Amino acid sequence: MWTGVAVKLPPRPRQSALNAYGPLMLLSLFALWAACLIVGFALLQWGFGSHLDLVRGQPGFGADLYMSGTTFFTLGLGDVTPNDPIARILTVVEAGTGFGFLAVVIGYLPVLYQAFSRREINISLLDARAGSPPTAEELLRRHAADPIAFERLLADWERWSAELMESHLSYPALAFYRSQHSNQSWLAALTTVLDASAFAVASLDGSVARQARLTFAIARHAVVDLAQIFLAPPREIVVDRLPPPALAHVRGMLAKAGVEVRTGDAVDQKLQELRRLYEPYVAALGARFLFTVPDFVAGAERFDNWRTSAWEKVSTSRARAAGVELHEGD
Repeated sequence: MWTGVAVKLPPRPRQSALNAYGPLMLLSLFALWAACLIVGFALLQWGFGSHLDLVRGQPGFGADLYMSGTTFFTLGLGDVTPNDPIARILTVVEAGTGFGFLAVVIGYLPVLYQAFSRREINISLLDARAGSPPTAEELLRRHAADPIAFERLLADWERWSAELMESHLSYPALAFYRSQHSNQSWLAALTTVLDASAFAVASLDGSVARQARLTFAIARHAVVDLAQIFLAPPREIVVDRLPPPALAHVRGMLAKAGVEVRTGDAVDQKLQELRRLYEPYVAALGARFLFTVPDFVAGAERFDNWRTSAWEKVSTSRARAAGVELHEGD
């Protein structure tokens, strides 16, 4: 329902509404748990005969509900007290449940925030490594000239993909927490890693290709499991994200940087097979969470988030004049 309303809004209010959903959903979930427990214990008291002593008023479900609320939150006001063994037992059990509920909330929130923080740190680091929004072309362009750094980056993102899978399967609410910038998301980062890994597996040799296979395996595992847990069946890819001219452009860019890239029909077929393993699931998750799936190739020149502010956008010429242009291997 929230998504149905959000898609009818203009872009900026839509983003704000989608950003608010994750925290609001979690708070609403806690409130729902508490309300269900309070009503449940009130129904038990009412079902056993409402054996309560009241300072004023008459016994009934209203008094049971009030008694349940004050007991659950351990207020201990004393204006309603149980006068039957079963009612007293229910009161003690509910008070213990209230303490347990408080412990769950206190323990749940820090774990959730820490997992979200670890996820977002790496997504923010990807800004200067793969552009905003991130693309595999930019990731390859900025790192391909230094294979050691590229291999280390793939190893870091192998661990990030594993943490993403485990944290989002254990705490599904995390998937609804969106990044601070509208052109960044956990799905965009995961897709970029899959794209770059698939290209490296099909086109590169040596230890880089080996690490790319490991990173691709865990990243693909993550995207498939997340699509399953959020009931997002794979979608047919209508538009090719890497048509032959774009693929030739990436290869030419790498060749210009001095990187040896395998070519040929077998390489093209291998890359196509790898992309078919994850692109339908990426498209499904994008539709499920209203995320924009990033392109494989950057296309028109775009500004990284670090080059912009709320008041201005640093032009390419000014960035170059300041000596902060990112080149391959930087």
